[in-house]
Amino acid sequence: MPNLTFVLPHWFYWSGLVFLPLGAMWLARRSETRLGPRGLSRGIAYLFLVTTGFIGIHRFYCRNWLGVLYLPVFGVMLYCNARVRGLRNAVSQARHDLAGADFAVERLQKAIAVGQSDAADKLAQAQAQLAAARDALAVRLSQFDAWDTAAMALLIVILAGLAFDAWRLPKLLRTAAAREGAEPSSPISILPPAETGHARGGRLARTIDGLSRWSGHFVAYWSVIAVFVYYYEVIARYVFNSPTNWAHESMFLMFGMQYLLAGAFALREDAHVRVDVLYGMLGRRAQAAVDIATSVFFFIFCSALLWTGWTFFLDSYSVREVSFTEWAIQYWPVKFSMVLGAALILLQGGVKLTRDIAVLRGTGQ
Repeated sequence: MPNLTFVLPHWFYWSGLVFLPLGAMWLARRSETRLGPRGLSRGIAYLFLVTTGFIGIHRFYCRNWLGVLYLPVFGVMLYCNARVRGLRNAVSQARHDLAGADFAVERLQKAIAVGQSDAADKLAQAQAQLAAARDALAVRLSQFDAWDTAAMALLIVILAGLAFDAWRLPKLLRTAAAREGAEPSSPISILPPAETGHARGGRLARTIDGLSRWSGHFVAYWSVIAVFVYYYEVIARYVFNSPTNWAHESMFLMFGMQYLLAGAFALREDAHVRVDVLYGMLGRRAQAAVDIATSVFFFIFCSALLWTGWTFFLDSYSVREVSFTEWAIQYWPVKFSMVLGAALILLQGGVKLTRDIAVLRGTGQ
């Protein structure tokens, strides 16, 4: 099987975190304006063929159950790759044993040259071990090549099937569309948007609400990036025996930034985790009073996060800090997310405080 040596470029990682959510939000907004039943999509079908065609998902999408033929072929290929991984370790050990036996023979030959009397018997034994090590290495290499060739042959079978399906896919889509067109479609009902209560307040409060909502939706699409990255990692590791050195690091940094930047949205939706023992039994004005009293701790913590985050960011940016891994990704954008997340949640906390005060005074809901 070929080895995958792709390393995610830094510029592609950072630009993907910015532009992929923007594109996804635009597509989601555009789809909201389209009403009526939606048929099968040729673009989605080809996306399935490229990304998950090795297990026949593209045929299942086209309502064609011949996709099951891919499953046993792919399963046997995974088994062959597992044997290849095990034999790679065995080949490494056999080469180590061969190198040790060769060194022992060379050392004993030098001992005979300087006249050591007992070296001759040991040399014969070492030469026998060297021959056995050569034979063992040859056997391991033969087994490795056999399983690797079998995995490659199965990969070629899958690729040939995908090439044929890529040619046949338009017809499969037309057949599926004709079959679905013969079935009665259910009526579509348009529901009005739910009342959220975030529209109340002045223009500044509504602007901050909108900013928090937008930031939450923006970073939510980062989860889609994680799907693709971990998909690539699994395929590279278990199909091509080529694990990456960047997938896990890129994702835990991304999820850390997502956690920080989504804090304001979670506060806006009252979705932060808290221990609710008596709070739920209180009236709305009593809850507002409790929220006002406990907001002191909220503002202290968020202000400290903003200040320390800004300090960490300046220190990191001044030295152009990077990670200590081979990927060496920049750290200063990650630390800047601490500043941005703290600022967003402080703004949203201020909006919540003003609304709680209005409720306590009887002028809010």
